[in-house]
Amino acid sequence: MTQTTRDSFIHVCQRHLDKSWQDIIRLFETNDDPSAPLINHPDLIALIQGCLTSKIKTYHYVLPTQLLAKSVDPSLDAHSIQTAYNSPGAFDARTVAHMVIVPFDQANHRVLGGSPEPYVNNPVRIPAITAEYRSQQKSKADWDKLIAVLDAVEQVNNPDFTQHVFDQILFEIYKLLANVAVIYPTPNRISLRGIQNLLDAYLTVSSGGERMEAVTTALFQTIGEEFGLFDQVKREKVNAADASSGMLADIECWSNGRIVLLIEVKDRALTLMQLDSKVDLARSRQIAEILFLTQSGEPSADDEQISSRIVSEFSSGQNIYIANFGDFSLGILILLGEKGRRNFVSKVGQELDRVNARIAHRKAWAQLLKEA
Repeated sequence: MTQTTRDSFIHVCQRHLDKSWQDIIRLFETNDDPSAPLINHPDLIALIQGCLTSKIKTYHYVLPTQLLAKSVDPSLDAHSIQTAYNSPGAFDARTVAHMVIVPFDQANHRVLGGSPEPYVNNPVRIPAITAEYRSQQKSKADWDKLIAVLDAVEQVNNPDFTQHVFDQILFEIYKLLANVAVIYPTPNRISLRGIQNLLDAYLTVSSGGERMEAVTTALFQTIGEEFGLFDQVKREKVNAADASSGMLADIECWSNGRIVLLIEVKDRALTLMQLDSKVDLARSRQIAEILFLTQSGEPSADDEQISSRIVSEFSSGQNIYIANFGDFSLGILILLGEKGRRNFVSKVGQELDRVNARIAHRKAWAQLLKEA
């Protein structure tokens, strides 16, 4: 393979990986529980999972590297590592690994292990991934798993099947992302305008309320710390029903062992039915303060009835507040000052991690901080 041909092949591999990865991301982001496997081969899936979680870090890179190359050029032998391998489909897998898979790994929080040159390590300083080199491996069981997956692909030797297996590998890698530690690079300084722009960019993306709840929780945690108003601010995962989790609202603010404020977070306009159900619950527990924070500034069709209900509830001792998050947060962020704003920004990442928010939402917050 000439230099020009090699560069062209690497470029095609990069594009193919990007497209396949974006397909996997869309699959997860458009499904509440995308747990269904992409291939109907449970044994093969178990082998893939075993390879990607092996104690031998190098093995994490082998399947995505070998199957990416095979997906792009079906004539290649998926077992090959070096062009010296005695096979018509021999190719240089190390170049694909180091120029395509390693940057992919780094861009995705080192989900594969963070190795800069995995194919330089002893486990794969051999011509091919075959039983012939089993004795040189520390984890012979995991080596057998690698071979079994590659054998399955080569035995079928069908481009569609190869792509399906490659997609399944990416599918399993995406699932592993849920367990990686995302680094949130909090800026050393952050202005009022800067944090407003940061929040606007983050909350613009639809997330079923997940981003809004994390940001709101972090804001009230910061209020509690900076102004001493709350001892604890609680919330459950965004998809957990309040009743089933024991929560009275999306967010509870506690002081001296009791709830002093209930917060409901709405990414759409508030309805009268939503207000009624929460007010009744709060009254039954003798909680006087309820705040409804909406992300959208759109008026509700129930605005007049809601306003009347708020007035009537005030006379009975119930304080109900409705505010747009942007308007509400502005005054708070001014009062917090720069130190408090940095504390708030840090708490958003901590809250996303605490409830194990979807990796897309955690990565987005980290990226925005990096660009801030």
